[in-house]
Amino acid sequence: MRPILLQGHERALTQIKYNRDGDIIFSTAKDQHICAWFAHNGERLGTYHGHQGAIWTVDVDPTSTMIASGAADNTVMLWHIKSGKKLKTWNFDTAVKRVEFSEDGSKLLAVTEKRMGFLGTIVVFDIDLDPEAEQSDERVMTITCEEAKATVAGWSFMTKYIIAGHEDGTVSQYDAKTGEQLDNRQVHEMDQTITDLQWAPDRTYFITASRDKSAKLVNAADLEVMKTYVTDTPLNSAAITPKKDFVILGGGQDAMGVTQTSARQGKFEARFYHKIFEEEIGRVRGHFGPLNTVAADPQGKGYASGGEDGYVRVHQFDKGYFDFTYEVERQARQNL
Repeated sequence: MRPILLQGHERALTQIKYNRDGDIIFSTAKDQHICAWFAHNGERLGTYHGHQGAIWTVDVDPTSTMIASGAADNTVMLWHIKSGKKLKTWNFDTAVKRVEFSEDGSKLLAVTEKRMGFLGTIVVFDIDLDPEAEQSDERVMTITCEEAKATVAGWSFMTKYIIAGHEDGTVSQYDAKTGEQLDNRQVHEMDQTITDLQWAPDRTYFITASRDKSAKLVNAADLEVMKTYVTDTPLNSAAITPKKDFVILGGGQDAMGVTQTSARQGKFEARFYHKIFEEEIGRVRGHFGPLNTVAADPQGKGYASGGEDGYVRVHQFDKGYFDFTYEVERQARQNL
């Protein structure tokens, strides 16, 4: 797989998102702007300017009409993709670390930081699907995270639950209509931050990444941990590949702990694990620092990664990837 190297950011990447069709990639970084790229060739489609701080998060609606972004300037902004016009700004007391549209695009959640005497929250807005309409300021629901702040959150299947990952390694399940907490489980090691949460295509289960050097596959209905993927480095991101039974993990030591030795040892590689057997099957190197975000093409054609080095690397899977039958190879090894 020869990657396409995208050079559009001047600082570390924070999140990458594909649209539903897998033909456009959106990337955010600490340099205050959002980039849009064509996935097949890496051509830059456009740049969205308006935030006054590091941008932590981005999401795209199901029809590829609008994107939402959250940043350290304590705002969420809604943008029209085609024109680049800013449609709405919502203001908060603290930084916004994660945004996500519901499956039908009619709702948007935002995860706010716990800081300066303010508790972390998960806030929900109704979204008018017409980009010409005036979006409401009203917060239709606010979930206050009193025990441990939420770092990531998203919508489950049929918008039934809001699932959140917390800084203490727990995962919470909330009723998406009332905001009532239905369950809370210790999924990762105590006080080891959950750094990412990404969904399976049908949103019935999800994968979490954590600083405890593991990723977990979790059932959205009962928060049961179904699979665990153990690595030797703190993880910043994890994604589930459609069509093939793999997961992709990305991470690496923080900048203070990075040495030439750790770089040579492959701490900055995207790691592929078999989703069912929990075994590592391969690595893809290339970044010159920790991988901060990985995203799988929803159509199963490839994946993208964004690093502390400021680069986005887009990989299109080759024929060998689709022909690979791990189950047969694994059985053959066991018979030796």
